[in-house]
Amino acid sequence: MMMKLNVIWLMTALLCLSQNGMGAQRVKTGIEVLRESGFKLLQGKRVGLITNPTGVDSQLKSTVDIMNEAPGVKLVALYGPEHGVRGDVYAGDHVDNAADRTGVPVYSLYGKTRKPTPDMLRDVDVIVYDIQDIGCRSYTFISTMGLAMQAAAENGKEFVVLDRPNPIGGLKIEGNLTEDKFISFVSQFKIPYLYGLTCGELAKLLNNENMLGKKCKLTVVPMKGWKRKMNFSQTGLPWVLTSPHIPYAESAAYYAASGILGEFDFMSIGVGYTLPFQLFAKDSIDATLLSEKMNALQLPGVLFRPINLKPFYSVGKGLNYSGVQYFITDDKKARLTEIQFYVMQEMAKLYPQKRCFGETTQSRYKMFDNVCGSDQIRLRFSQSMRVDDILPYWRKDEDAFRKLSKKYYLYK
Repeated sequence: MMMKLNVIWLMTALLCLSQNGMGAQRVKTGIEVLRESGFKLLQGKRVGLITNPTGVDSQLKSTVDIMNEAPGVKLVALYGPEHGVRGDVYAGDHVDNAADRTGVPVYSLYGKTRKPTPDMLRDVDVIVYDIQDIGCRSYTFISTMGLAMQAAAENGKEFVVLDRPNPIGGLKIEGNLTEDKFISFVSQFKIPYLYGLTCGELAKLLNNENMLGKKCKLTVVPMKGWKRKMNFSQTGLPWVLTSPHIPYAESAAYYAASGILGEFDFMSIGVGYTLPFQLFAKDSIDATLLSEKMNALQLPGVLFRPINLKPFYSVGKGLNYSGVQYFITDDKKARLTEIQFYVMQEMAKLYPQKRCFGETTQSRYKMFDNVCGSDQIRLRFSQSMRVDDILPYWRKDEDAFRKLSKKYYLYK
């Protein structure tokens, strides 16, 4: 009997580890591959490291500590992106210059400057980048990477990317390219909204397609064992939340499916509730009716159910929210970014007075356009609130970018 109980306990424990992305490790990230090489690439060099709490090995040891202890490597500077090197800065808050607990000076890349200055790089031979990304253009870490690559080129420094998986996979490409007028920190480069590359592959593309102005001396340390069709749970790696509202690897797909709509204040997408990016809700709407309308569209790879909630920001205001929670049932088939557009369409049909392009949302138009990389999505959509009016524009660059990006694939 005791043996049976022990077997059951062991099976349960293994199941829990697997569900949390900590099963048998199949993928080695760039930092682990670099360590296996004895840090050959960095021997005798003064290193500046751009990282955050996601920069860890499979045992959750920080890349900061790994580099600081590495024989023959001199870690002389740390650079903090949005949320900071140790993740102790809230979204949107400026990151301050300081000193890390290792004693290494920390320079902010999310404050007065978002690009390393010559003074920040004065004592550095090589800049190393190690951050887990989520495969979405509006997520600011790739903007930090690209601007740091520009600084490396301008100041004659080497640049090294320690590669990590794209949690959405390496095949999904969605959205138009960013247009010149809409280059910003949330759309820093002329790539689709979902670009289907790892950060290392993206770095190679940016460098070689002249998106940086001047090429830097770039080296990518690739992963071992990663395949383009993998989802994150198949890597066997632990997921460290990339920002406060991306707590799980699957949150990356939900961010892609609702984050653009989240640029407006007129509807909750679950941020500030227990389901960040996993719902669409507003006060005084019929949750069952909206759910029925969304499911009737038969969008591939997604299902909807009614939900009622009270986000923390509505407490004391007498507001009860209702809407739909959505479930991505097949992320390969789902057109993730278009889910939010269909919600906007159906809301406009049911509640014309609550449509997203109205007087109450005008202050957010610029951010919406920047995130979309163009004003054409808003202008075309606002005429009749039909998704069909924007799809040709939203999808127009995908095939060409898919062909271009294959030149930079590091993985099958």
